[in-house]
Amino acid sequence: MAGQYLDQIAYNKMLSVEDSLLYEVYELKRPEVAGEILHGISIVHPGKVGDEFYMTKGHYHTVLDTAEIYYTLKGEGYMVMETPEGEWAVEKLSPGSVLYIPPRWAHRSVNIGSEQDLVMFFAYPGDAGHNYATIETQGFRKLVVHKGGKVEIIDNPRWLPPEGI
Repeated sequence: MAGQYLDQIAYNKMLSVEDSLLYEVYELKRPEVAGEILHGISIVHPGKVGDEFYMTKGHYHTVLDTAEIYYTLKGEGYMVMETPEGEWAVEKLSPGSVLYIPPRWAHRSVNIGSEQDLVMFFAYPGDAGHNYATIETQGFRKLVVHKGGKVEIIDNPRWLPPEGI
């Protein structure tokens, strides 16, 4: 998660004390080919780096025209999403909610709970692949932060406009 949080000083300070586990992904291993449906569980633990809530790294799919489905089992959070063209959306996640991630949309899960894990079931086509490199370079356009006692969606000042995937 190096470079993913806005407050790099807070991130490095946290890392110097302990390499905290921010999230976990458990996936049933299946062949990564067309026709298969890969699926599993993601768990984002509660916590913050500076004002920013714990989150997943986020990714596009290697096969850009690939969708994904998330079903929230436990916890509260947001899914931060954007397209290569810079469109963005932030969707609320709560127990029982189903979220469809359309093709071409990068996505990142954010846990806004202070004590409870955000736990989600996910499923996507077997040949989708994952592209983390684009997010590592440009970041996400929006951040989910805790300011003044409330959750806010803010612009990411470090976000870089897309150069294509």
